[in-house]
Amino acid sequence: METFAAAAPAGSFFPSFVLLVCGTLVAAVLGAAHRLGLFNRLMHKVDKENIRHGGESVAAVLRAHGVRFLFTLVGGHISPVLVACEKLGIRVVDTRHEVTAVFAADAVARLTGTVGVAAVTAGPGLTNTVTAVKNAQIAQSPVLLLGGAASTLLQNRGALQAIDQMSLFQPLCKFCASVRRVRDIMPTLRTAMAVAQSGTPGPVFVELPIDVLYPYFMVQKEMVPAKPPKGLMGRVVSWYLENHLANLFAGAWEPQPEGPLPLDIPQAPPQQVQRCVEILSRAKRPLVLLGSQALLPPTPADKLRDAMETLGVPCFLGGMARGLLGRNHPLHVRQNRSAALKKADVVLLAGIVCDFRLSYGRVLSHSSKIIIVNRNRREMLINSDMFWKPQEAVQGDVGSFMLKLVEGLQGQTWASDWAEELQQADRQKEQSIREKAMMPVAQHLNPVRVLQLVEETLPDNSILVVDGGDFVGTAAHMVQPRGPLRWLDPGAFGTLGVGAGFALGAKLCLPDAEVWCLFGDGAFGYSLIEFDTFVRHKIPVMALIGNDAGWTQISREQVPCLGSNVACGLAYTDYHKAAMGLGAQGLLLSRENEDQVVKVLRDAQQKCQDGHPVVVNILIGRTDFRDGSIAV
Repeated sequence: METFAAAAPAGSFFPSFVLLVCGTLVAAVLGAAHRLGLFNRLMHKVDKENIRHGGESVAAVLRAHGVRFLFTLVGGHISPVLVACEKLGIRVVDTRHEVTAVFAADAVARLTGTVGVAAVTAGPGLTNTVTAVKNAQIAQSPVLLLGGAASTLLQNRGALQAIDQMSLFQPLCKFCASVRRVRDIMPTLRTAMAVAQSGTPGPVFVELPIDVLYPYFMVQKEMVPAKPPKGLMGRVVSWYLENHLANLFAGAWEPQPEGPLPLDIPQAPPQQVQRCVEILSRAKRPLVLLGSQALLPPTPADKLRDAMETLGVPCFLGGMARGLLGRNHPLHVRQNRSAALKKADVVLLAGIVCDFRLSYGRVLSHSSKIIIVNRNRREMLINSDMFWKPQEAVQGDVGSFMLKLVEGLQGQTWASDWAEELQQADRQKEQSIREKAMMPVAQHLNPVRVLQLVEETLPDNSILVVDGGDFVGTAAHMVQPRGPLRWLDPGAFGTLGVGAGFALGAKLCLPDAEVWCLFGDGAFGYSLIEFDTFVRHKIPVMALIGNDAGWTQISREQVPCLGSNVACGLAYTDYHKAAMGLGAQGLLLSRENEDQVVKVLRDAQQKCQDGHPVVVNILIGRTDFRDGSIAV
């Protein structure tokens, strides 16, 4: 009762009393008989079931959907969820920052094709996840965020960490819901999981107020006074609270479905597929750009790879499609994309959109016939009213479309001189890169040479996690993922700080793979503390830091354009020693041991294989390899 008294400002007793009575009478008129019936039923069960709690319902749904990991940073609002998940065999992995938990869930979603799940506490716990949720939205990753909240009765009354969380996440998520009764937990979560994976995948948010998660007897103790206050108002308030409690828990433990709902995955209309077959069949210089959407379920990566090889069209691979054809495949073109697009007579954009990565469509030739396929019609047509026009805009699942397209073309082949022309341009670019690798730098190591050696050392079972600007931008030209779903970058949002979370999720999903993280030294600042997480949870990953003591991606543009390096300078910090302070292994590469780069990388591999997370601090100088690249 103290909380409710505190909620009314001084001098407002009578208005508060009138409002309370009116609200109570309305509630009584609308559903008193129903609620009292439920209340009586509830009272008969309370002795046996008062230790059950809503967290058990959450865990049951997650288990029924095949969720193996729950990422979190602990908080009192969500403790029942964590405890229940642990009891049902779902591994609870706690991180040092909530944003890392969501990044880890994002990695799980990308690598498994299922929903990745994170649970965080109310208020600042949730606001800490905003960047990661937005990143998942733009990357189209199906992530379920579970958020704690103040109790249903105390929202908008100044409770601890109580804010309008729904308004915050509605612009970021496909689906947002606040559970108001224990019996609504299961159907709400099942709906959220289905929405996350249907259509264009993306994040969803479910708010779980504290009183729908904790056991009945605890909620009752906090909500209903042991001794009802005297007087009319006391009796009215007590009746209202008991009524609210009855509705909150009514039907809470009645059997409900827990498993997945059907997914809604759009399919390309057969007539459009046939028109695309006809366009492509007449092409002389076709080109395919394949993006992350192509790797979404239900099409397995190996079937998509077979389809691409059967199609026989040169292709550029981006996002999660990187590595689809393995290393050095004759159809995979890696360099000079803009020049290739200008020469192509038919371009198939499969899960690729004309945003800044394609210069908003300006890199496409007006003489080319453009076919674009995407699950999201709005994104598919972005900038089509300004810089480009599609011949066919197909809304549907990309992987399924590619299989149907290949079937319709029935083994048609194209002249090999087109692919050879593109490969020759690749070879010329790669020769230029080799020359850059041999150039001396003013101090420390040549980053191009270091990454060349990383490419030669990288094992076939590796997963690459990349997080940074200049160093990672250089790596994108040089280091090839060894297979599909083996390259994790933030995506179009360009988010720094994804590294530790992505590495965490990747290693848990694929424990037999070696996780190699390529960090810029600026980006590594976001992830350093999570090496404590890796140590505690025995997650052996390897971080390679390109340490050039600065935010070089920005500096390359800021200095020549504006004449100042302000805020771009860092230090050649001993990141390897900082990691050792957290219990990880640390190694240093510098000019003093530049002839041992491969040996140090092998030593780091061995330490990971022995179960240790490792940080390799690589002191690098600066080259002109990426001069002219822009940061905005």
